[in-house]
Amino acid sequence: MPVTINVAVLLAIIIILRLRRRTEARSRSDEKLTVAIVLVFGVLIAPTAFGQGVLDVVVQVVQGVSQSGR
Repeated sequence: MPVTINVAVLLAIIIILRLRRRTEARSRSDEKLTVAIVLVFGVLIAPTAFGQGVLDVVVQVVQGVSQSGR
């Protein structure tokens, strides 16, 4: 039975490991790579139920903030 790895889960683990490093230890290219990985992760989870849930939460927060500013 072959072992399958969900790419989104693998990227989430990579993101967590990269963000645990101290800020001073990162170079500009290292930060750019982290941003690229996060963008790919976002694209991968966007069509999933989890991605839609995150979008709903973000929309509610933004609406709440914009309404409290009026």
